[in-house]
Amino acid sequence: MPFPQFNRSRLIIKPLSERKHDLTLDHLLPLNTSLPPFDHPAIAVLGERLVAARKAGAARILLMGAHVLRAGVSRHLIDLMERGLIDHIAMNGAGPIHDWELALIGATTESVARYVSTGEFGLWQETGRINDAINTGTAAGLGLGEAIGRAILDGDFPNASISVLANAVRLNVPVTVHVGIGHDIIHEHPNCDGSALGVASYRDFLILAQTITRLEGGVALNFGSAVMGPEVYLKALAMARNVAHQDGQCIRHFTTAVFDLIPIDGDVRSEAPKSDPRYYYRPWKTILVRTVADGGESFYVQGDHRVTVPHLRAAALRAEANAR
Repeated sequence: MPFPQFNRSRLIIKPLSERKHDLTLDHLLPLNTSLPPFDHPAIAVLGERLVAARKAGAARILLMGAHVLRAGVSRHLIDLMERGLIDHIAMNGAGPIHDWELALIGATTESVARYVSTGEFGLWQETGRINDAINTGTAAGLGLGEAIGRAILDGDFPNASISVLANAVRLNVPVTVHVGIGHDIIHEHPNCDGSALGVASYRDFLILAQTITRLEGGVALNFGSAVMGPEVYLKALAMARNVAHQDGQCIRHFTTAVFDLIPIDGDVRSEAPKSDPRYYYRPWKTILVRTVADGGESFYVQGDHRVTVPHLRAAALRAEANAR
């Protein structure tokens, strides 16, 4: 006999106009802002590698946590796509929510502390419309990222110009969304269809795996994702290498980098021992060590994404100018 399930029809869902927002469009950095001081030798190298990978037609992948968008760097990500310096972005399920809300109302981010005690957290009408976009897009054969991006691009979104997902659709660049069921606020809503969500996100995983078939000579960057980025990259790389080996090819010579907030001391190209709690930090052992052990090169950059993303873009633009 099935266990009882929560009755979503009893939920009270309020309009976003009643929510207090912690972040608005004013937080988004303009492209031509002066760069704050930041010095890391890997930045210049990574800028050069992105330009070289573009020339070779190899993959230029950026995996990211949602707080990268909250850092205010959407315009920089869009510009990197427009220039072909990034040709695939992979997000977790929270990323499109911030992107959607910013495009729709010019604000995003609610306080968990403020709303969880009253049972209002995540239950906002306009945000729940993302589920409608997913359901429609899934039925049309789209992946999750493209379904949401098309809804923003084709809909009444006053700030669509700063939407990473909408601009990706415009530029024909895949933005894939890799969800965990129950992780995101839209999963609370009555119009969330778990089957559509799963189908669309799995399509996105296969799209990512296809991009990774071009990673030989390419670049994979992981910004602020401790679990999603390393895990989907690892499985997709295994799939791509499996087929490459059958064809007498290899995916070994590529560059990876992790950009995150935590300090890592010592040699980041050797994983920490199991006795060290840092052994379980997936970006380190997966992206910086294990997957590049047979011919790749990796870098770790500690810093605020609001600083490191603009500096990476600036380095790529310098490398681009020098290559002319």
